[in-house]
Amino acid sequence: MDINQYSISISKEQLSGLPTVEFPGAITVLENIPDAQEALRYLRTCQAVGFDTETKPNFRKGQTNTVSLIQISTLDHSFLFRLNKLGFFDELREFMECEDVVKVGLSLRDDFHVLHRLAPFEPANFVDLQNVVKTFHIADSSLQKIYGIIFNGRISKSQRLSNWEAAQLSPGQLIYASIDAWAC
Repeated sequence: MDINQYSISISKEQLSGLPTVEFPGAITVLENIPDAQEALRYLRTCQAVGFDTETKPNFRKGQTNTVSLIQISTLDHSFLFRLNKLGFFDELREFMECEDVVKVGLSLRDDFHVLHRLAPFEPANFVDLQNVVKTFHIADSSLQKIYGIIFNGRISKSQRLSNWEAAQLSPGQLIYASIDAWAC
């Protein structure tokens, strides 16, 4: 068998049989600039972090929403930046452009596209998992399937289409958003 001709994948049935992943760390919701700046100072000391965004879904043709939430996670702490309350502030832009922290995400081109609607920035030192897993012959490109293949666990997607601009995020939303960045 030619090693370059095989691929690894997981079926929906196999994935549904895996244990549901639980977030193992602390979750901090950031809704004011001083707290967000402090979180970013801490994150700048990390070698690598997971990264994701959430946008309020739209159900009307032609309607688009801006990014509501940026999630940045270490192995044991998830920081949820409520952009709908913070805006895309200078220190966040600096973090997105910094070379000293590796930022790992999935389908980053889509995230950058919607974030550029808020403010211009030049993303630096980002790693897209979809590109990395190809080198390991993983055929699946969704975070849920990649995580299932590598870690033998299932990420629940039940909160994906919830209102990310709600006055208060629900406990389910906090956990979902944290896991999506942490899993990266």
